[in-house]
Amino acid sequence: MDQQRRKIIVHEIEHWQKSKLLPDRYCDFLLNLYLEEPEQKQPDRLSGRAATAAMRASGKKWLLAIVIFSLICFVVLHFNAFHPLLQIGISVVSFALLLVYGQRIRKRNEAAGLAFIGFDMLALLGVGTYILRLNEWDNWGAKAGLLVGFAVLWIVYGIWSRISLLHLAGWAAIVLLYAWALSRRDMEPSWYEVQLYWVPMTFVFAWLSWFVQRWSKQVAMVLFVIGGLIWFMPELYGTLFVDIDVSWSQLLLFAKIAIGGSLLFALRKQWIAWVA
Repeated sequence: MDQQRRKIIVHEIEHWQKSKLLPDRYCDFLLNLYLEEPEQKQPDRLSGRAATAAMRASGKKWLLAIVIFSLICFVVLHFNAFHPLLQIGISVVSFALLLVYGQRIRKRNEAAGLAFIGFDMLALLGVGTYILRLNEWDNWGAKAGLLVGFAVLWIVYGIWSRISLLHLAGWAAIVLLYAWALSRRDMEPSWYEVQLYWVPMTFVFAWLSWFVQRWSKQVAMVLFVIGGLIWFMPELYGTLFVDIDVSWSQLLLFAKIAIGGSLLFALRKQWIAWVA
């Protein structure tokens, strides 16, 4: 049989085995028929595949791996001595490369790819915070600018790559930044002012959810969820940053749960059509 055709058949059988389309014993039997030698079967575990790849790698690939590893060690050891612009450039380039690699992993394994992309985002946030402290840019404006930049990145990339959790995290970061900015005010607001700071935003996000649902149900769902979270933010903000009576805050919370639940029930046909 033609070698190329044999490889295609073996690849299909391995796909059947991974997808559980056929029992393992049948797949093993078919693989033994089409493989020239039993050792040709690809290992199922990651460690086995890595060992096979290392064994088959040529001398040039080994040399390239050693050079890349040495370069990474050099950058990590001398990172603090680099110019701030070079630190930022290295971080951005590394982040972009890992993001591309995460997308490649996601095509083969959705969960692993999403985990890798999430780790990449958090790692860049940690490196960005470290660069701010290293260069003594730890004032409020620099921290707020960093958080806004990451929030916009998460929102844009989450929408583009259809990662709802990342999109949601971007809006959550903006909400936290808004709360942080309000807490820096010298004057302590009253309970009704706290409500005015937050409640109108709920209706804005609800309107945005309705507006974008004709193009993307996924984006509409995220906006609707953020609007629901903001509905309860006054009570959380009042508990953390404002000296509001706990009993009054709890009373407002239960009243808003009742009002919000009634609105969701009365308008269930409308908002379910937006997000489903």
